Amino acid sequence: MSKEIQNEDPKKLAEFEAKINSGEKIEPKDWMPELYRKQLIRMMSQHAHSEVVGMLPEGNWITRAPSLRRKLILLAKVQDEAGHGLYLYNSAETLGVDRGELINQLLQGKAKYSNIFNYPTLTWADIGVIGWFVDGAAMVNQTMLAKCSYGPYSRAMLRITKEEAFHNRQGYELIAQLCAGTPEQKQMAQDSVNRWWFPSLMMFGPPDAQSPNSEILMRWKIKTESNDQLRQRFINMTVPQAIARGLTLPDPDLKFNPETKNWEYGKLNWDEFYAVVNGKGICNKERMEARINAHENGRWVREAALTYSLKRQTVN
Repeated sequence: MSKEIQNEDPKKLAEFEAKINSGEKIEPKDWMPELYRKQLIRMMSQHAHSEVVGMLPEGNWITRAPSLRRKLILLAKVQDEAGHGLYLYNSAETLGVDRGELINQLLQGKAKYSNIFNYPTLTWADIGVIGWFVDGAAMVNQTMLAKCSYGPYSRAMLRITKEEAFHNRQGYELIAQLCAGTPEQKQMAQDSVNRWWFPSLMMFGPPDAQSPNSEILMRWKIKTESNDQLRQRFINMTVPQAIARGLTLPDPDLKFNPETKNWEYGKLNWDEFYAVVNGKGICNKERMEARINAHENGRWVREAALTYSLKRQTVN
């Protein structure tokens, strides 16, 4: 047990955990351990940052989408991601943290976001694979988070998960269309699958034995399933979809175990994962520069909105 928990009032802590174990939600005005609050802020802010940074790899392709239909789908999806970030920043603010503070932590390199958004989108097929793999992984993770013990986070996930399901479907439809096209189009899809498969599996975080926060997150039902459980569910869901499209996943150790009903997979390159998360990925610098520029270029909008708000308050 960490020192932070040991310093809490034992009676209040017992009542808090009893409430969680009974299936009740913790609400903003309820008593909670300081560590519970810190873990939620860490998770929700990282989640919000990921949604906002995640707009960049796909936004890059809006002007190059091959048809008006695809352009509209991609525009709607990128807009959804912005909305997801807003829901999550709002949820984090219920814990007493300021959204501006969280955004500054991101821009100053003090906060992390998902590893997956530091990989480049090289071809149009990457947009399909992001929807299929990345949003599919997000959907698996967020379905679990919809059962989170903290009410605002749980409720935000309900809407976000429904939208992620549409993102996943459009991505798989795009890939299915490419696989049914010319040999060159199918090869483009296969190449994209080869590049995105392992980074997508690492989205769920390190193995349970190496995850420093898993124990307390599970104990307090911030998470109800472990990293490895979620990763396995995603693999079991995705492998049959790849087979149906005639695509090969780039893992020579991938095989079905009839006893466990699971697809077993090979080792993941966790050195790569930690390098990317710590700022040494292919696109880390590019992503942060884009976010900083967007923040600075939008400063006049924030200042104008604040001035207008103050004037309205003065008049009233």
